[in-house]
Amino acid sequence: MKLFEYQAKELFNELGIPVPTSTLISDIGELDKALAVIGLPCVLKAQVLQGGRGKAGLVKFVRTIEEASIEAERILNATSKKLLVEGAVEFEKEMYLAITIDPVSGSALVMACLDGGVEIEVTARTTPEKIIKEKVDLGKGLMPFQASNVMYSLGLNKDQTAAGSKVLLKLYELFVKFDAELVEINPLMILKDGSMIAADGKINIDDNALFKHNRYSITRDYYKNDFEFQAAQDGIPYIQFDGDIGLMVAGAGLANVVYDLISYYGGTVANYLEFGGPNYHKAQKCMKMMLDNRPKCILIATFGTIARADIMAQGIVDAVKELKPDIPIVAVIRGTGEEEAQELLRSVGLKPLNDTEEAVKKAVELAGGGSR
Repeated sequence: MKLFEYQAKELFNELGIPVPTSTLISDIGELDKALAVIGLPCVLKAQVLQGGRGKAGLVKFVRTIEEASIEAERILNATSKKLLVEGAVEFEKEMYLAITIDPVSGSALVMACLDGGVEIEVTARTTPEKIIKEKVDLGKGLMPFQASNVMYSLGLNKDQTAAGSKVLLKLYELFVKFDAELVEINPLMILKDGSMIAADGKINIDDNALFKHNRYSITRDYYKNDFEFQAAQDGIPYIQFDGDIGLMVAGAGLANVVYDLISYYGGTVANYLEFGGPNYHKAQKCMKMMLDNRPKCILIATFGTIARADIMAQGIVDAVKELKPDIPIVAVIRGTGEEEAQELLRSVGLKPLNDTEEAVKKAVELAGGGSR
């Protein structure tokens, strides 16, 4: 679960990581009161779960009430989300600081770089040697000498190293306490007096640990649209796109192949829905979501082993009988019990196919896409 910036900063503040003064608003009518508290100049930040907010015009430095009003209204209208009004901070340097899990060693991985800010991705790609890395044994935790080594390796002076080490140790405490997959401060601003302040924050909590952190719950704000929110409530992985073919696919690997084939044959994807794993018993809900999205065609592609093909087919048949879809459906159901699965599909007028590529071609044709 990804937290919004304001939520991340609430946790920073609780654990003693300095953050700028800020207030959260959800309506333009609240701006004057917020400015009276924060003052000018200030920074307006859209609370959306995406990177590159600055480049997208969703973070704006403003100097006057008039400028703040114009930009706040623009950002709120563009995102329909909350807006963080935050005091401006004078700084000397920007630093990147993050902790995540190293997938090879299973250790925690500290990453730090003095090229912080919006270009950190460019730094990681072009000059990765500038990023200092330190692995941390999760059984022992982050040692103070390790935190100091990271800061000294960046070339910071004595005061900056002391301040940076303190922030890093607190960030690691947060990382463990909240079962995070990622904690990130970008940028961590270094002030003239050597102190530091977290100007932005990102925290991803392991979904499997959310039961321990019930202060956070799934709300509509976390999702781009109603379809993704509804799917999340039902535990169904779902991604919305802008194309013509709705995908009900069992397995992420198979989904990637099908997606590539659709693109190769000139089609476009309307949405992706994970029909495998624990969701193969949810055919009716899955089918209803697909129909509500109104694609030009639905492509169902599965390979059932543990989740048997005949059981998945029965769910599709039951859904078709009840929902009576008026959109063409192409189905390729393979795996354990596929002979019975094909008979079941025929019973409701669906022509079962045996070849995934053939099914993709048919779906693209029905959706009116191109072909090779």
